[in-house]
Amino acid sequence: MPKRSMKQDDPLEDFKRRDIAFDDLTKVVLVAGAGPAVVVMAEMPGISPQVARFARWVRDAGFSVYMPSLFGRDGAVPSAEEGAAVFRRACVSAEFRAMAANETSPVTGWLRSLARLAHGECGGPGVGAIGMCFTGNFALSMMLEPAMLAPVLSQPSLPLDDPAGLEIAPDEIEMIRKRLEQEDLIVMAYRFDGDRFCPAQRFAAYRQAFGDRFIGRVLPDSAANTDLSPFFERHVATPHSVVTAHLIDEAGQPTIAARDEILTFFKLRLASRPPSA
Repeated sequence: MPKRSMKQDDPLEDFKRRDIAFDDLTKVVLVAGAGPAVVVMAEMPGISPQVARFARWVRDAGFSVYMPSLFGRDGAVPSAEEGAAVFRRACVSAEFRAMAANETSPVTGWLRSLARLAHGECGGPGVGAIGMCFTGNFALSMMLEPAMLAPVLSQPSLPLDDPAGLEIAPDEIEMIRKRLEQEDLIVMAYRFDGDRFCPAQRFAAYRQAFGDRFIGRVLPDSAANTDLSPFFERHVATPHSVVTAHLIDEAGQPTIAARDEILTFFKLRLASRPPSA
């Protein structure tokens, strides 16, 4: 994949824009690649050049990427003010319920339908998904869709006002816990040690809910990129975005190791299963 500037808007010309509707709700989804499907959900404040770079890494690893546009301007490097405005609108949106612990965001129903569609279009044993920051927990809620096999939670940040809260209803937690056990599945998750938006209490709550089925990776703050966009420079005071804004794109970096582990996880879970004897 050719190097692109992370400080200029990304035209996303190598993605196909599709309008996809479920239950009278239509969203733009950017699609690229071939192979089993992986849903890539952007962090706040939208599909930045860094999010698009990660999606291309997934594509180039042999997957079909489905990247829904959930907020912000697609491909943009927003100013600090524009990014903050996107964040404020999302916080009061009924789709996300950013402050509600023990509740599931309504948008996850649409995302489960997207996973089902992607599986039907791409085939393979199932679908993977990664959520980041505001969308971090959505990959877990998508496990209520049987096609979902490989959930990754990157710095899950909701609910915003409860460090130990989980943005998912208790009955859904129980259904997902049973499915993880019955189908021998795991949840991968990533955060920086000093992240104030995804603190240690949140990973502890996931661990309590799912036991050894929850694999939480904690990266040192020293591993974070410090050359940031205006939004992150002003509004994100601690290392936060493991595979996007705070990733250092150099061999041997802990964030690159996290990226590679995620890609390997998708490959292991979504590889074609051997035929029955």
